[in-house]
Amino acid sequence: MKKLFLAAFAVFAFASVNAQDGESSALSEGSWVVEANTGFGAGQWGHTANTGIGLYSIDGMTVWSVGGEAGYFVMDDLAVKLGLGYNDFDGASSFSYKLGAKYYIDSQFPVQVDLTGASGDDVFGDETPLWLGFQGGYAWFVADNISIEPGLRYNLSMNEDYTDEGIVEFRIGFALHF
Repeated sequence: MKKLFLAAFAVFAFASVNAQDGESSALSEGSWVVEANTGFGAGQWGHTANTGIGLYSIDGMTVWSVGGEAGYFVMDDLAVKLGLGYNDFDGASSFSYKLGAKYYIDSQFPVQVDLTGASGDDVFGDETPLWLGFQGGYAWFVADNISIEPGLRYNLSMNEDYTDEGIVEFRIGFALHF
């Protein structure tokens, strides 16, 4: 996992060094995005590898999560993203990570593909949950550098030993663009 984070850091650093100066919009090459998402998911436990903000209770068990995502636009409308999160399952905790890409079709309709995983011995035992995520939505720019992005997400389980169920989520994202 350390190699994954180092590789993502190297991509961001390389992209930052090669950023072009000049006028830019929120989605132009060389810009950054920082976002927080809420997720309302289906499934017994929801999404156990969450890099967003959430709180819910199932059968007397309280589950909460906090996290965020950041991305660098390597070209106009295309950002490479990294997400980190912390999840608490009624006292047992896990750490989540996400690596992916987000493209804004017509600078207004974000679509994202990513790989999300989690670790936490108290929660997963010997298993390592991993999901391939697909997300689409709408970017409503309430200011030049602030967007609200409602959308739908599907998480396809990549680990049948942990779960073979996919998870559908309705999400509302809040993004700052620099």
